[in-house]
Amino acid sequence: MKAAVIGSGIAGIAAALRLRSKGYDVTVFEAADKPGGKLAELQLRNYRFDMGPSLFTLPNLVDELFDLFPQYKSDFSYQKLDVICNYFWKDGHKLRAHKNTDSFAKSIESEFGVSHKKVLDYLAKSKANYNATAPIFMEQSLHKISTWLSAKIWKPLLSISKLNLTTTLHEVNQKSFNEQHVVQLFNRYATYNGSSPFLTPGIMQVIPHLEYNLGAFFPKKGMRSIVSSLIDLAKAQGVEIRCNERVKKIIVCGGKARGVELEKEVFAADVVVSNSDVFYTHRDLLKGSKPKEVERSSSAVIFYWGVKKKFPELDVHNIFFSKNYEEEFIELFDEKKVPTDPTIYIHVSSKVNPEDSPNYGENWFVMVNTPADQNHDWPHEVAQLRAKVLSKLKNILKVDLEGFIEVEHVNTPKDIEQRTGSYKGALYGTSSNSQFAAFLRHPNFSTDIKNLYHCGGSAHPGGGIPLCLNSAKIVASLIPDVR
Repeated sequence: MKAAVIGSGIAGIAAALRLRSKGYDVTVFEAADKPGGKLAELQLRNYRFDMGPSLFTLPNLVDELFDLFPQYKSDFSYQKLDVICNYFWKDGHKLRAHKNTDSFAKSIESEFGVSHKKVLDYLAKSKANYNATAPIFMEQSLHKISTWLSAKIWKPLLSISKLNLTTTLHEVNQKSFNEQHVVQLFNRYATYNGSSPFLTPGIMQVIPHLEYNLGAFFPKKGMRSIVSSLIDLAKAQGVEIRCNERVKKIIVCGGKARGVELEKEVFAADVVVSNSDVFYTHRDLLKGSKPKEVERSSSAVIFYWGVKKKFPELDVHNIFFSKNYEEEFIELFDEKKVPTDPTIYIHVSSKVNPEDSPNYGENWFVMVNTPADQNHDWPHEVAQLRAKVLSKLKNILKVDLEGFIEVEHVNTPKDIEQRTGSYKGALYGTSSNSQFAAFLRHPNFSTDIKNLYHCGGSAHPGGGIPLCLNSAKIVASLIPDVR
């Protein structure tokens, strides 16, 4: 039996591998000239950059894909980071978050006076809530009655009063710490799915568990190597990946998906999996199907800077916080404006992979969260943001960075949309600024077209590498084995 996968983001490749392991002949159709979706890379002279996601958690979800084909030998490898992130505040406070939770908690106590027991208690609660909810809300379809009849559902239901569904993440963090630097640190985890800590429910307290209790990792050949290694695996197993092949239409006959229409041919298939954004899947590929408008997650302006200087105070991941972070999120989500005082995220992969930059410099991925595209004047916004970023870094790092930037490239939300097909350039599909967000995401299957499935950041359970891999896993669980 044949399966057609539309799009080669990490969820599309993962779905292709899982279907191949179930006996399907799988063909992946990719409109771009290279597979990989957001996990792309950029070479600027002698600097290499990962263009998309920069943090690797739950690596077991990638390992599982290689385990499907035990005879295949891969050179894909990763390492656990000793320092998860460096944090910088305008008032001079700094914090180095080590992988050891006790050391991390003691650093917070030393820098901010919050007892290390409070931090450890918070992380323990994060772990407990994750273990209670992940098997249902992240690993199964919420749109199948069988999920709600499963015995697994009782644990989260019985714990519902402890899951902070009716309070916001900010309220949980404020009650837990009541120290604004620490509150701000844990508030930032809302941005991991493109949401606001002042709107997203307190259950998002589960996210720090992934970094601090389970660990943050980094592939030894960069983030791009995650998907490139999986692409190599797919090809070795007979999965055909056809680039520069834009799907024009999903063929539906008798209420069933029967294949896809391309520019020059019709490809018949027994199963169709769309890794395309669900908005464009409905608007463009299912003619006459009206896409549902939901609040999109945040996007970003990203500067890729080859910096001809080494900064020993930086690590792989670094956060430079804004001063008024509540105002930052009001502008971002309520007013749909680029924040006037943005938090800056800097990723330096050459700290792990020295070959990513010349030996005298570093490769900086500099990201500022912005709204999803609303016809903003991005050239104007980029010019203003660039000046603000350079000014803030000069004040905190005490270096005039402008003279050290050797190469530069910029991505705006509009660029992200055009390059990846993500509606409005939203990085994580829909936002989680509601306690009902998990239920409002698109199902992993079509409710009115048989044999049509959806995976990726715009479908359940959401955006980010782990959730996209889980979406592919859910899709595969819904499709029968034909071996």
